[in-house]
Amino acid sequence: MIEQSTPVALTHFVEVADISAEQAIALLHRARLFEVEADAGITRTQPTRSVIQLLFFEDSTRTRTSFEAAARRLGCDVCLVTEKGSSAAKGETLDDTVITLLNTVDPDVVVMRHRENHSARHISQQPWNTAGIANAGDGTNEHPTQALLDALTLRGHFRDHTGDLAGLHVVIVGDIVRSRVARSNAHLLTNLGAQVTVVAPSTMLPEDIDLWPVAVASDLDVVIADADAVMALRIQHERIDTEAGLESLDYRERFGLTVERTARMKPGAVVMHPGPMNRGVEIDDAVADGPRSLIRVQVRNGVWARMAVVEALIAGRHAR
Repeated sequence: MIEQSTPVALTHFVEVADISAEQAIALLHRARLFEVEADAGITRTQPTRSVIQLLFFEDSTRTRTSFEAAARRLGCDVCLVTEKGSSAAKGETLDDTVITLLNTVDPDVVVMRHRENHSARHISQQPWNTAGIANAGDGTNEHPTQALLDALTLRGHFRDHTGDLAGLHVVIVGDIVRSRVARSNAHLLTNLGAQVTVVAPSTMLPEDIDLWPVAVASDLDVVIADADAVMALRIQHERIDTEAGLESLDYRERFGLTVERTARMKPGAVVMHPGPMNRGVEIDDAVADGPRSLIRVQVRNGVWARMAVVEALIAGRHAR
């Protein structure tokens, strides 16, 4: 059993900038504690059951199920609303949907996924909002809990769940401009001491990339041999114009994690992917399922990382 610690208290978690490096490490410590407790068969209980509202206006498997599992493992009641099953499908505004939920369910935490950038921040700033807001992905802006679970995965693999990520070189390759995962990871991993390099064709780089705390490369083969971890991003067909992208075979040839390319990685280096994967495009089957892959570890770590965030937001609400 690892050492117990005081839970972090957060008002909201909508962007990586909402937490300091010290708070991130404290959340990672709590996440690791939850994993150890689960492996030991220890169940978390609450004197008063908290209510967690899942509000998902975009499709999701990993994020939605891991938030639900996280809430239930903490002994919370969970309510799920999706766009297709709500009055949003009839034209109701996001504000009115959330106001309705606050007045019927009275959740301690609202976990939001929405297609509009900064939608989670908008709700968190409303004077009528009484819940802690967890951003489960807002448009192409941020996905902070994904970055947290990725940091947990890297920290566990390379640091045995101790310290920060100083000295690690993480390469993120793919559709950077449309990736909320890339934005959140770029900021959180560098806050924890890692060196981050993003690799993409010019059409997949954001205009403000010079403001990101990352190095930029256009040739994956130039940087892959120096990487401790390479994270492939999904080609987001639902957000991309055909003129702005590359044909699948061309993309795989230049930027895919192929068997031949990953064979040039140094010993001990790993591959990651936030999912869902376009197998055979950004990553080959043999790589995704191979010995270098931490992809399944990422999925499992999503539960522990999101337990830490939900717990922190519950504590933040009770502290108000």
